[in-house]
Amino acid sequence: MNEAASVYIVDDDAAIRESLTLLLETEGLNALAFSSASAFLAAAPAAGPACVVTDLRMSGMTGMELLAQIRQSPSPLPVVVITAYGDVRLAVEAMKLGASNFLEKPYSETAFVAAVRGALDEAADAEARAADRREIELRFKALTPPERRVLAGLLEGKLNKTAAFEMGVSLRTVEALRASVMAKLGADCLSDLVRSTMRAGLDRFISFGSDETGPSPRP
Repeated sequence: MNEAASVYIVDDDAAIRESLTLLLETEGLNALAFSSASAFLAAAPAAGPACVVTDLRMSGMTGMELLAQIRQSPSPLPVVVITAYGDVRLAVEAMKLGASNFLEKPYSETAFVAAVRGALDEAADAEARAADRREIELRFKALTPPERRVLAGLLEGKLNKTAAFEMGVSLRTVEALRASVMAKLGADCLSDLVRSTMRAGLDRFISFGSDETGPSPRP
C-alpha cells in the first residue's frame, strides 16, 4: 500500500471529523475532512490511491447517496461506511452497492484503521490494474490491422490455417503475424496473450471480421 494515499472523511459531526483525522495522521496517513457529501463532491478530489470514509446518516445528501455517486464515477474510490446501531440494514445495502467495509458504532480505533488500510489496499490494486490496462491498450494500438485480425482469430480459437484461408494470405504470413502480435503485446505464450487481452477488456472490442477494432488508449 502506498503511504502517500489519501483518506477522505465525510461526516457532518465536527468532533468525529477531528478525531478521525487525528487518528489517521497518527497512523502516518493523509486525511482530509468534509462536512457534507456535497462538499466532498464539489471538491472533486483526485482519484486513487485513496478511499472515502462516510457516515450513512447525514443532513443533505446521505452516505448511501454519496456511495451511489462514487460508484458511477469512471474511477470509483473504495468506501468505508460508518453506521450507528440500528442502521445495519442500510449498511448491508451499502455493501451491495460496492462499499469496501462498514463499521458499526461504537467501533475500536484498531477496527477503523484496519478497515481504512483494507480500502487503501483495494485502491492500490485498482491503480495497478488500471496501469496494466493502459499499457496493454497502448500496445494494442501499435498492432496493424492484419495483426488485429490474427489476434481476433486467436481469441476465437481459430487455427492458423483457418485464419490464413479467411484472410486470403499464406500460412507463413499468419504465423509471422501471430509472432509479431505476441511480441508487441509482451506475451510469452498463448495463455498469456489471452489473459492479458481479456484482463484489459479488449476481447469485447476485437472482431475477426473488422480491421479497425479496439478502443483508443485512455488518458
